[in-house]
Amino acid sequence: MDALCGSGELGSKFWDSNLSLHTDNPDLTPCFQNSLLAWAPCIYLWAALPCYLLYLRRYHGGYIVLSHLCRLKTVLGALLWCVSWADLFYSFHGLIHGQAPAPIFLVTPLVVGLTMLLATLLIQYERLRGVQSSGVLTVFWFLSVLCAIVPFRSKILSAVAEGRITDPFRFTTFYIHFALLLSALILSCFREKPPLFSPKNVDANPSPETSAGFLSRLTFWWFTKMAILGYRRPLEYGDLWSLNENDRTHVVVTRLLEKWEQQQAARYSTAFKKVSGGEEEVLVGGQARPREPSFLKALVATFGPRYVISSGFKLIQDLLSFVNPQLLSILIQFISNPSAPNWWGFLVAGLMFMCAVAQTVLLNVYYRQIFGEALRLYSAVIGVIYRKALVITNSVKRESTLGEIVNLMSVDSQRLSDVAPFLNLLWSTPLQITLAIYFLWQNLGPSILAGVALMVLLIPLNGAVAMKMRAIQVEQMKLKDARIKLMNEVLGGIKVLKLYAWEPSFLEQVEGIRKDELQLLRKATFLHAISTFTWICTPFLVTLITFWVYVSVDQTNVLDAEKAFVSLTLFNILKMPLSMLPKLISAMVQTSVSLKRIQHFLSQDELDLECVERKTISPGDAITINNGTFTWAQDLPPTLHSLDIQVPKGALVAVVGPVGCGKSSLVSALLGEMEKLEGKVSVKGSVAYVPQQAWIQNATLQENVLFGRALDSKRYQRTLEACALVADLEVLPGGDQTEIGEKGINLSGGQRQRVSLARAVYSDADVFLLDDPLSAVDSHVAKHIFDQVIGPEGVLARKTRVLVTHGISFLPQMDFVIVIADGQVSEFGSYPALLQRNGSFADFICNYAPDEDERQQEDSRTALEDEEVLLVEDTLSNHTDMSEREPVIYEVRKQFMRQLSSMSSDGEGIGRSVSRKRLVSTEKGAPATEAKAKGVLIQEEKEEMGTVKMSVFWTYAKAMGLRTILLICLLHVGQSAATIGANVWLSAWTNEAMVPGTQNNTSLRLGVYASLGILQGLLVLLAALLLALGGVQASRSLHQALLSNSLRAPQSFFDTTPSGRILNRFSKDIYVIDEVLAPTIQMLLDVFFNSICTLVVIVTSTPLFAVVILPLAALYIYVQRFYVATSRQLKRLESVSRSPIYSHFSETVTGASVIRAYGRSQDFVDLGDAKVDINKRSDYAYIISNRWLGIRVEFVGNCVVLFAAFFAVIGRSSLSPGLVGLSVSYALQVTFALNWMVRMMSDLESNIVAVERVKEYTKIETEAPWVVEGRRPPHGWPSQGKVEFQNYSVRYRPGLDLVLKDLSLCVQGGEKVGIVGRTGAGKSSMTLCLFRILEAAGGQISIDGLNVADMGLHDLRSQLTIIPQDPVLFSGTLRMNLDPFGHYSDEEVWRALELSHLRAFVSAQPAGLDFQCSEGGENLSVGQRQLVCLARALLRKSRILVLDEATAAIDLETDDLIQATIRTQFETCTVLTIAHRLNTIMDYTRVLVLDNGTIAEFDSPINLIATRGIFYGMAKDAGLA
Repeated sequence: MDALCGSGELGSKFWDSNLSLHTDNPDLTPCFQNSLLAWAPCIYLWAALPCYLLYLRRYHGGYIVLSHLCRLKTVLGALLWCVSWADLFYSFHGLIHGQAPAPIFLVTPLVVGLTMLLATLLIQYERLRGVQSSGVLTVFWFLSVLCAIVPFRSKILSAVAEGRITDPFRFTTFYIHFALLLSALILSCFREKPPLFSPKNVDANPSPETSAGFLSRLTFWWFTKMAILGYRRPLEYGDLWSLNENDRTHVVVTRLLEKWEQQQAARYSTAFKKVSGGEEEVLVGGQARPREPSFLKALVATFGPRYVISSGFKLIQDLLSFVNPQLLSILIQFISNPSAPNWWGFLVAGLMFMCAVAQTVLLNVYYRQIFGEALRLYSAVIGVIYRKALVITNSVKRESTLGEIVNLMSVDSQRLSDVAPFLNLLWSTPLQITLAIYFLWQNLGPSILAGVALMVLLIPLNGAVAMKMRAIQVEQMKLKDARIKLMNEVLGGIKVLKLYAWEPSFLEQVEGIRKDELQLLRKATFLHAISTFTWICTPFLVTLITFWVYVSVDQTNVLDAEKAFVSLTLFNILKMPLSMLPKLISAMVQTSVSLKRIQHFLSQDELDLECVERKTISPGDAITINNGTFTWAQDLPPTLHSLDIQVPKGALVAVVGPVGCGKSSLVSALLGEMEKLEGKVSVKGSVAYVPQQAWIQNATLQENVLFGRALDSKRYQRTLEACALVADLEVLPGGDQTEIGEKGINLSGGQRQRVSLARAVYSDADVFLLDDPLSAVDSHVAKHIFDQVIGPEGVLARKTRVLVTHGISFLPQMDFVIVIADGQVSEFGSYPALLQRNGSFADFICNYAPDEDERQQEDSRTALEDEEVLLVEDTLSNHTDMSEREPVIYEVRKQFMRQLSSMSSDGEGIGRSVSRKRLVSTEKGAPATEAKAKGVLIQEEKEEMGTVKMSVFWTYAKAMGLRTILLICLLHVGQSAATIGANVWLSAWTNEAMVPGTQNNTSLRLGVYASLGILQGLLVLLAALLLALGGVQASRSLHQALLSNSLRAPQSFFDTTPSGRILNRFSKDIYVIDEVLAPTIQMLLDVFFNSICTLVVIVTSTPLFAVVILPLAALYIYVQRFYVATSRQLKRLESVSRSPIYSHFSETVTGASVIRAYGRSQDFVDLGDAKVDINKRSDYAYIISNRWLGIRVEFVGNCVVLFAAFFAVIGRSSLSPGLVGLSVSYALQVTFALNWMVRMMSDLESNIVAVERVKEYTKIETEAPWVVEGRRPPHGWPSQGKVEFQNYSVRYRPGLDLVLKDLSLCVQGGEKVGIVGRTGAGKSSMTLCLFRILEAAGGQISIDGLNVADMGLHDLRSQLTIIPQDPVLFSGTLRMNLDPFGHYSDEEVWRALELSHLRAFVSAQPAGLDFQCSEGGENLSVGQRQLVCLARALLRKSRILVLDEATAAIDLETDDLIQATIRTQFETCTVLTIAHRLNTIMDYTRVLVLDNGTIAEFDSPINLIATRGIFYGMAKDAGLA
């Protein structure tokens, strides 16, 4: 290099340490300046060129028009090139004129000139490729300016020193060159206009990231606008930016699917093997199984490249993290050396700051890349699972339940995306550990092995604690599931619990489970405290052991400041990878399980979408099956075999046969839903399908009917009229804009089926496959639908229709009838032809024909009277009673009657928000009208906005115990003091090393250091244990308050609040309070006191630092407030937008066959992708908000490092090396603590919302007390059973009209009174008032002379008996369902079972009374459940019995049994019966007829019939008068 610089006047040496280092005014030699310093930026640009050109070739941003900015940049580049060439020609000029310049003056201008030319060309090439802001060139100009600063100063200094300019030409060209470089740097910070021919961005709110400048992207400045907006007001969905094209779900899913299909294509390639030497190919499938396609390989192929690029940032950041400890070592050496020039210290401080800033920028850019990629991975996996779920076969559906498939989507794919960002730690942690040990070895020699050994030994300990915690977690989950299941049942049957006064029993059951849960929680929190203790103490113990070994091994080993604090810093770096490694490994194990589950699901068989031929078919036919054999799964016997069917175009075909013969299977075979074993199926044209169980989307009623098609008003109206939906729309609160709940929960069975049919009719398909759509509707409506829609005169008259039906009355109108028996076509032909054949079909028709004729006459008579009214009545389930003389009609309407009876139980439908399977009636106009505007059924849940109120924190603090909190804070203060003490002691110890020779008192020093460290550990442990106990205490008291208040809430609360919303409080919110809040508070306290310690240490070491504390704190708080407000709302938006993904998914899986039949698969895929994208928008913004915060908060931390080092250099004369080491090593840790503190504060705010939500439900208004001491009724009350209503009025809720108006009547003890009236007359309300489910608005009810309003609810309810219309059972033993309190003996229970005709059934069960009833009593028939309710009543045997339409939902036989038992067993009791079938009350003492909440008639049945009033009309309708 010296040769290049030549000799003589212009020549110089390349390096001169006297000039550059050992001086108070440092400078670099002219040779160094002209060579390496000038070449450095050039080397960078040429090195980056190949990769950058490759990137630009693949980058298609469009074409940017030549702007003024671009012209200016190009001109500057050209001028810089000219200046360099001017320098070169000047050197040649000198050479020609005999002044031989040093070779460097020829080489450098040439290199710089070529580089400037390259930069100019790059500016233009970037413009052509559509790059708006160039990072590569910005860095180049920055390096050029940075390297030019040294000669800039140097030339001025030498000119001043010599009093003249030695080389005016080069002096001038250099300053022109510098000015141009500076201009180029400034211009490179501005971005170009968007490309001209770029794809037009149709988004209303595109992400500013794509068009942001290089520096803006580096510092995430482009996010600031959203941070400010989020601070000013809570963010909404409209504020979120759209996703970039490459981040959209459909794009990433397509990429992943491509790679996955490649894996599947390679699946069988290993099964074939070419035999060498032979010509033939041998299939060795017997020996070699096909290779399982690897989903992991597909993921790696899709997302791997970006991971590799991002890992470059991580590698540089990891290497940089070891630079600061070395700089700290130099700084301490500088402080120890009084003769060292001051600029050394300032340079080290500056380098520390620059190194920290570079780390911050690199780490945040890396995290942006890696978390963005994890988000893409998540949406890709979800999308692939969704697409697969649409095509899986039925056998796969049997194997993977809906819950399991949804779990793959919610849990397993989430696990994959959670672990994805940390995969680089697999190579990063070993690298960090190796480097840390290497540098520690350099510092302390082999002594560090002792510390490392301790760290390694602690890994299995932490592993054991983690394993134990996982085992506890599994147990906890089981208990939590049991508690939630029980709560779900309690909320589902809350009305029954209130009527029977059984709440205490269930309260006790829930609290029993909760007690066990809290015991496990306590264990888990103790283990967590232990792991916190090891986490805090490990670095200290490692340091202690290392130092102890170091000073003990050799007397000459002196522990000075440099060794001690550089080692401390390195140990702190080592702490993170060592703690992360075991966590990462356990997360990887969990993820591998998830990966296998997803891979297994994706490898499952798919439906053959080509198995139904759509194009070729014999002329004139719409449907043909030739020799078709079908099965539901390959391992099952065929369901349908040897089918030969031909259906002409436009024919109406009925499919009939006994239950389970394969009628629905035939429809599925035509849809291609079954696996075809042999034969050929052809269906001509588009298909519409109405399944047996209607599938309804969670959308408006109109959207359900249109099903993705454009609205044609005329056709739509015609469809509604034909499907008898017009009357329903008048009833529904929002007409056809009413939102239908999940699974059509707020429609009756009949309405659901009619909407499903309307969807088919509107689709205007060629072939209609109708799987028994008429069974769910009342016979009159069935007739209407058949006539208007399906039949020869209906709207589908010219279409091909295949109708599965049980309705014999429709068969004569059919073109053909297919009779199926045992999976085969037993008969096929027209109706008359089949009757003439005298086969099994003809016999069947003859047996039922008389009944059918009767029914048809009945139907036509009534239909003629007023068909429209009947349709409304079907809608409202509002039928008059039916008598035993009409068994056939009754049988047909049985299903419908169930809906009917379920209506009047909940207070005749008061337009209340529907949370169970009820329908809103029109009795109360006001609320219905209010809701009509919205068309929503349930009020939206209140979402808290803005900051969480202090009262919420106060609630949690009181629940934990204020003393506990105070003690925890004191312990943390003590722990901080002990930490500072230990480090100050270490600092003093290292200063002793200044005394020549060996250190004295090492044992004392070590002893005190160890004591302070152990004290710190113990205080941490105590604080963690206290916090754990406080957390458990808070969990207990908050859950207790929530539970007792919820069970004491009035019935109206449960009617207007969906059970899911209440359940959410018991599951999600209680989980957060149990397991998330306390650890968050623990970490927040740790980092808070850590930060305070750092500031205290730095200020005591360098008091000057106090000057910058305020501005830094202001900046920190400013950034923190912006971040917390924005991130909190983004988190809320993310969680709100997540559940629609899963709802849509489970809805799609349930209705997959309907979606496929209508050919809407792609639309649903697009809809699913859109929902994922909506969720990703908030996720994306949340990721960026974390990076935005990271850059700013870490910048504050880096300033702390800068000022700590800077002030240490300024005050070097008064500072010992130990104090400087202490101060700066603390400062190096503060960045992490400050960043983490904001995150924890934000997490705490997000999670404390759970307390807010629980608190909201502990403040709801409760019903009257269960027991009122001093007003308890006497023992044996009521002895007579006399019930008296005195001017009694009641309303459902304040603000609503009265339901009962001034009711006055007296029922004597032992009387039997029937209560009748139309729906909405107030029948059920009367019984609810008796039990005080509804409280009086005026007047009173007396039983045996006592006002029921004066006594406790349980004293009243436990003395009355009700057999409700909905027989509600709870999961548990039969005995518990009869007698939850255990008041009765086994003999009494058996006696009750005998009287309720259940004894034979229960005796036949192996478990007897301990027979386990499933949830809702699903393993018993409806009739049996009703008999269990009767048994409950028989056990109680109170003087007053209320029957609330108790027999409406059961068959006639059971009804007879119940009526007979009631007549004999309750002979002396007062019986009040709400009757649907008048024949059950014709022998009662009196009948009360209610009309619109008032008494219309009240007399004996005979007298009422004689007066020919309302009751007479009802009896006449029922055929009893």
